[in-house]
Amino acid sequence: MARRRMRLVAFLLAGPTAHHHGMWRHPETDNEFLTPEYYEHIARVLEAGFFDALFFADILALMDFYKGSYDTVLSRGGQMGLLDPIPMLAQMARVTQHIGLGGSVSTSFVHPFQTARTFATLDHLSGGRMAWNIVTTSSSPQWANFGLEPVPRDQRYDIADEVVEACTRLWDSWEPGALIIDKASGRFADPAKVHRVDYAGNHVRTRGPLTVPRTTQGWPVLMQAGSSPRGREFAARWAEIIFTLQHAIPDMQAFRTDIHERMDRRDRRPEECQILVSVDPIIGETRSIAQERAAYLNDLIDPELGLALISAHIGTDLSGYRLDQPIENVEIKEGSRGSFDVILQGTRANGLTLGDAAKRFAISELCPQVIGTASDVADQLQAMFDSGGCDGFVLTPTTFPGCFEQFSRAVVPELQRRCLVRDRYEGRTLRENLRG
Repeated sequence: MARRRMRLVAFLLAGPTAHHHGMWRHPETDNEFLTPEYYEHIARVLEAGFFDALFFADILALMDFYKGSYDTVLSRGGQMGLLDPIPMLAQMARVTQHIGLGGSVSTSFVHPFQTARTFATLDHLSGGRMAWNIVTTSSSPQWANFGLEPVPRDQRYDIADEVVEACTRLWDSWEPGALIIDKASGRFADPAKVHRVDYAGNHVRTRGPLTVPRTTQGWPVLMQAGSSPRGREFAARWAEIIFTLQHAIPDMQAFRTDIHERMDRRDRRPEECQILVSVDPIIGETRSIAQERAAYLNDLIDPELGLALISAHIGTDLSGYRLDQPIENVEIKEGSRGSFDVILQGTRANGLTLGDAAKRFAISELCPQVIGTASDVADQLQAMFDSGGCDGFVLTPTTFPGCFEQFSRAVVPELQRRCLVRDRYEGRTLRENLRG
């Protein structure tokens, strides 16, 4: 029986940081994130490292929950999306041939016809390598930028269900072979194979058909990262990749078991969805070098930025709370309950105060750091993978692009020696490579 293969996906954000909020301050980090070469280079690096895919998270506002201002996040280099990642995916497709390419688009703000058109176009341009990271958007500053008031979480997911359903029908509105392009006969397309959708839900409507012909992949691969019960139900229905932040192997195992049970109730098989946990790698030539590198990097964290970041994630201004109080006592008034539960899961395990948690959160957003030599890092990843806690990993950079360069050159060969990751791309499309 063939050994189960570990999936590797890279987390990108078009800004100064990813999960580690000291990244942009590191002397080895390239902060040329407003240039095309920055993205072309990292796409080539990750493909050379046989990553299954890369994807961009996105943030549609400068977060101002903390003290009612975005000053702390902006001045100290917190998470922000400084460019629209969608155009960059076409650019990255031009310099690669195999790696999957994912972008985040919110179901709360973008009409399904536009989403379907954008991803179908990119799927053509990439030869069938696109993924859609489906987000529902909880934070009020992002809603305000679209002139809207936030809606409750369950309603956001009700809307998301309809948006995704409408998109899938639009993608299916062109049958295979509908495009003919026969010069001799003068037949360009077969209208009998192109159909109206006439989708009418409670929240969205679209007539169709889509204006973009069917792609090699049919649909983009669907990604999702919800952690609340409603988010997990959405994932069980739609997701082919789930991106999750868990803090220890028992948490990973419990999450994966829960998702599989929810999928089973929908007659979906476990192999139809890859559950990937987030890790931040820090690699050194020796263990002591890796530990020193981690200590140096983690010391670049600004604790107040950490408070601002938690405030943004949970939708509550934490500037009025004592730093020495347990974070689980903080009352949530708005925002993402799922994100708060993930934070609590990590902080209760270590008995952290709000101040401790703020610095920890800004270091890795409480996902595991894997630190050591290439062999040590491979050992840690294999332990999580072999435990049944995940199907692979979303790797977030701690320096850029050096972290991914080092992982691809040092850790990937070690994982290949253990027959845990691929040594070639076998499928034409992202979906084929994920399921191969």
